[in-house]
Amino acid sequence: MPKPARDRPDPDNAIFIVTGSTLAAEAFDRPLAYALRERLLASAPERGDLGVLVLSDLWYVNQPTLADRPVISIGPPNSNALTAALADKLPSIHAIEGRHVVQFDPDGFTVAALCWGDRDEDTARAVAWFGEHALDEFVRAANL
Repeated sequence: MPKPARDRPDPDNAIFIVTGSTLAAEAFDRPLAYALRERLLASAPERGDLGVLVLSDLWYVNQPTLADRPVISIGPPNSNALTAALADKLPSIHAIEGRHVVQFDPDGFTVAALCWGDRDEDTARAVAWFGEHALDEFVRAANL
C-alpha cells in the first residue's frame, strides 16, 4: 500500500545524494551514498522533517524540478551522469592527483558537491573526506 502523501519526502526540504546507474556504481557507490545519508540524518536528529534521498543519476537528471535542490553526487564522471555534467563547473576543495577529488561551491546558485575517484576505493576516500571536512558546511549552505 502506498504511503499517504504527508509521509512522502518533501523535495523542498530534502538533500539528494546521486549515484551512477552502472553495475559498478550500484555495487560500490550506492552503499557509500546510504552511509552518507545515515550520517546526514544522524547529524540533525532535531530535523525530523529533513529528507535525504538516494537516487540514480538517470532519474535525477531527468527531473528538472530538482535542479536547484541541494545535491551530493558520488562516483566518477564515467559512471555518474551528474558528476559528468558538473565536474567542469565546480571548484575542487580537495584533490589527490590521480586518486580522488571533492568539488563543492558553497556560494553557488545550486548547492552541489561531487565526491569521486579513479577507483572504487578512491571514491570511498573522497566521500570520507567530504564527510569529515565539508559536510557541515554543505548542510549550512543548503539552508534547510
